[in-house]
Amino acid sequence: MKKIALLLVLISTLVGCTLDNENKDTYSYSILPIDSYTLPATFKLGETYAIKLKYQRPTACYLFEGIYYNKNLNTRTIAIQAAVKDNQACTTELPPLSEASFNFQVTATGSYIFKFYKGKDAENKDLYEEVVVQVTP
Repeated sequence: MKKIALLLVLISTLVGCTLDNENKDTYSYSILPIDSYTLPATFKLGETYAIKLKYQRPTACYLFEGIYYNKNLNTRTIAIQAAVKDNQACTTELPPLSEASFNFQVTATGSYIFKFYKGKDAENKDLYEEVVVQVTP
């Protein structure tokens, strides 16, 4: 009797789970360039700074997904990650500039190099604006 009850529970569980993909939103992902940023002129060792970014979404279908942040020694590469709703009609009207920020903790002496993603050139190569910020003791 226990085996039959277990079999019925298993069957009802499998029947109750359906994969309904027709009503699911699908997304693709994109990296957006940084339009402008706010950095201090110098950093102080051990302090934390809010780095503010402004960026342009190409349409309202682009949704903020996060900040792309890559760390390699003293170099930080930064861009905006966006999710784009697939199969959605979007207007060509540009939305207003969007803002994002992140906290940066200074943990090393010397200097930091920030590479802000600026888009692609005519040959489809990534463009960056580099800023060097010195660390004071």
